[in-house]
Amino acid sequence: MRAPGLRLQLLLLLGGLLGISFLLLHLALATFTKVTLQRVDERQARALAQLLGAYAAEAAQYQPLPQVMRNLEQRAAASGLIAARATVDEPPQSLEFGNSEDLSLASWASKAQIENPFRRHAGSSQVLGVELPLPAGSLLLVLDAEQSSARGSTLIHSFRLYASLIAGSLLVVMYLALTRLIVRPLDDLEEAAHGVTLGSRQLRVPVTRVRELRELGSSLQRMTDSLLAKEDSLQKQIQRVEQTTRELGKAQRELARSERLASVGRLAAGLAHEIGNPIAALIGLADLVLDGGLSADEQRDFIKRMRGEIERVNRTLRDLLQFARPARESETPSPPGDVEAAIHDTTALVMHQSALRDIELSLDVHPGLPRVTLASEQLTQVVLNLLLNAADALQGHSGAQVTVRARRNDGNVQIEVQDNGPGVPSAMAEQIFEPFFTTKEVGKGTGLGLSVCQSLVAAAGGSLSLDTTQGAGARFIVHLPVAEETEG
Repeated sequence: MRAPGLRLQLLLLLGGLLGISFLLLHLALATFTKVTLQRVDERQARALAQLLGAYAAEAAQYQPLPQVMRNLEQRAAASGLIAARATVDEPPQSLEFGNSEDLSLASWASKAQIENPFRRHAGSSQVLGVELPLPAGSLLLVLDAEQSSARGSTLIHSFRLYASLIAGSLLVVMYLALTRLIVRPLDDLEEAAHGVTLGSRQLRVPVTRVRELRELGSSLQRMTDSLLAKEDSLQKQIQRVEQTTRELGKAQRELARSERLASVGRLAAGLAHEIGNPIAALIGLADLVLDGGLSADEQRDFIKRMRGEIERVNRTLRDLLQFARPARESETPSPPGDVEAAIHDTTALVMHQSALRDIELSLDVHPGLPRVTLASEQLTQVVLNLLLNAADALQGHSGAQVTVRARRNDGNVQIEVQDNGPGVPSAMAEQIFEPFFTTKEVGKGTGLGLSVCQSLVAAAGGSLSLDTTQGAGARFIVHLPVAEETEG
């Protein structure tokens, strides 16, 4: 339910205050008028009773009592006399006219010596009973004590009418004043503010003669200008952050490529001897063929051996070049990586590494693993870096073993590279992922391998960590989210 507006709330409040004020004033005026008119009517009734009593006492000296009562009855309507009773002792007689009930009450009050006895009729009228002496008797008069009540009722009704007119006029005037001075400027201000929310770059403050609304408009103007200025500054900062992000992304790709080339260099150093042996065999076999004197079968056998050695060298170089080739930059996301294929490709790369000849390399890869969010090239780079680090740690270590495991773990694919070497000292466990941190001799490592790998994995929504609970050796764990399957 929509809340009432400011104008309606003020009008309701003003109407309530006026209603309460006029009600209290009406009660006070009605009470004051009633009491005042009662006193006036009482004084008038007393004065009239004195006059009528004096007239009756004087007339009774010269006229018979019945004639006096007839004269009083004739003057009753004009004088406000309701009833009268005359009683004489000699000869004993009693004459009366009017309402006998009023006469009985007045007589009782007189005998009980109650001053100014009043009685209220069903019509809420009041009467005054007065007993006056007569020669050889008494005269009981009952007069109307509310002759001015009609005028009082008219006055109260007039007050109600005028009060209603005044209250209505005040409410109308207040409605117009609130509309012109407060509500309309507030509506204009609200419309201007709404325009700013829709994209307007300027708040048009309405002109008003109300000081508080002018100050409110000025405050809103300053606040809007400040917010717009901050918005412009924020937009510029966002643009700078976006530019910096793009530059950082580019730098990260260059760093990853540099580390990839560094890994290639390490591979090449180990493969030089392995490639040199086939080349030396090729040269020797070629010399034998060139010297001649071989049978056709021997010559064919030598050529097959030469082809095998050439294919061996070609395969090794092709795998090495494939790994060293920079990834293509594209706006479309890289395809999901195949964990099983990446592990086997990586082991194919390092199988000729001289440092791994004396190391027992075992694979425990669960078949049918889902694809992950890290691209295959980057996945191969991560696994290769972990294998080369394990090989470096196991140099000169007897019974060296490296195990690569891969299995599904809830919604992730978990890859583990574990060795039985000396492990990572606890003091260095928190530093090995920092850029340029290395324990190798100068010129044998950049200190960026683990840092780059961790950045690649984190960018794919995964994590790369060192299992510090491992007893002997080092155990690196990679968690990668399973890629969402896309419909073909």
